[in-house]
Amino acid sequence: MTKICVFGAGAIGGYLAVHLAQVEGVEVSVVGRGEHLAAIRRDGLRLDSPLGEKRARVRATDRAQELGPQDYVIVALKSHQVTAALDDVGALLGPETVVLPPTTGIPYWYFHGLPGPLRNHQIERLDPKGLQWCAVAPQRVIGCVYWVASEVTAPGVIHHDGKLSRFPIGEPDGTNSERIMRLAKIFAASGLDAPIVPDIRAWIWAKMISSLCWNPVAVLTTATLSEMNATPEVVALVQRMMIEADAMALKLGVDRMPIPIDQRIEAARNAGNHKMSMLQDLERGRSLEIDVLIDSAVAMRELAQSPTPTIDDVYTLLRMRAAAARR
Repeated sequence: MTKICVFGAGAIGGYLAVHLAQVEGVEVSVVGRGEHLAAIRRDGLRLDSPLGEKRARVRATDRAQELGPQDYVIVALKSHQVTAALDDVGALLGPETVVLPPTTGIPYWYFHGLPGPLRNHQIERLDPKGLQWCAVAPQRVIGCVYWVASEVTAPGVIHHDGKLSRFPIGEPDGTNSERIMRLAKIFAASGLDAPIVPDIRAWIWAKMISSLCWNPVAVLTTATLSEMNATPEVVALVQRMMIEADAMALKLGVDRMPIPIDQRIEAARNAGNHKMSMLQDLERGRSLEIDVLIDSAVAMRELAQSPTPTIDDVYTLLRMRAAAARR
């Protein structure tokens, strides 16, 4: 029996948990909170998708200590929530536990084992005092890009928009280890599109750049992906942001981007009327996940010595919009 805990059962975590619970020989648990947790305990998880409805019964708790050590822990929290959850995540770790951290921005382990002058460099701006590095050693990490357009539409209910659903996974050193092969087989059996990729950092950049560019523009326009893509001037702005971000990636350990910019734009277009997560948070009165994206851009810009004038201007406006929302 393989034990997998999804820490954070929201839009992404809930989507993954429903799929993984379909696999024989896999014991899935989730750590959640509030009405969403209560609904999962009572009725299980439901995934509504253009690909069909799925339901799953999983063990659900708000106390990770009840679950004990896991084989795999998928941390599906907002990046700004991770530090506060490190003690609870630690309760799930045994000697061989593998962790898949969030990758909204550049992850704390990015330079672990990376050849070159920045090998094992710790990014203070993204991981103050090295708390994540110490609590979840980089040797435990398998990288995963959580690329799916989903949202929680009611307690216990996840809605999947459009066709976008892909979860590339990779060892930081690019090897096909036994642990990643085992995970890939589980993901495949669950119906998830989760290929093993040799350069997970490049895929993390591709996803991060999409979030970095589309999220703030969505908040400033209050528009869905299809609405933004229907406006050529908006698409041109996002393209300029992506060009600036790609330039940083190519200076910091990425040989080439795995998906060209035009294909990334097309992927967003295929997500239909999906609202970006930051816009969802704005409309629900929640804190916007700004800091991890700004901090990622600033930290990497400084290391790469690569200018990002368009990104800087857009995020200046975004900070003002977020401040107005707080008022």
